[in-house]
Amino acid sequence: MGPAEPLLAIELVRSAVAGQVDRLEFTVAPGTSLAQALLQCGVVFDAALKVGIWGRVTPLDTLLRDRDRIEIYRPLTVDPKEARRLRYRSPGDKSKRVRPNPRR
Repeated sequence: MGPAEPLLAIELVRSAVAGQVDRLEFTVAPGTSLAQALLQCGVVFDAALKVGIWGRVTPLDTLLRDRDRIEIYRPLTVDPKEARRLRYRSPGDKSKRVRPNPRR
């Protein structure tokens, strides 16, 4: 019998509410998929939510590697382009919103 393979250290991050981040660290056996890891740590996963590893949306059958960071993304409430337009139109210091001219 050979030596046992070391467990993989995994981090799970999710934000159910804006401004609140839940973080969970756990270990899984080598060869564990993303879906299996979510089930193992007891996360109730809604199929409408997107899941990724290190900022990239990833299929649930992806095998995990040591030190992976699983992220559960909540749906956007506002289109990012519209949010930027609203911030620009709001009263405030407009000097921060000027882009520098790179040709100067």
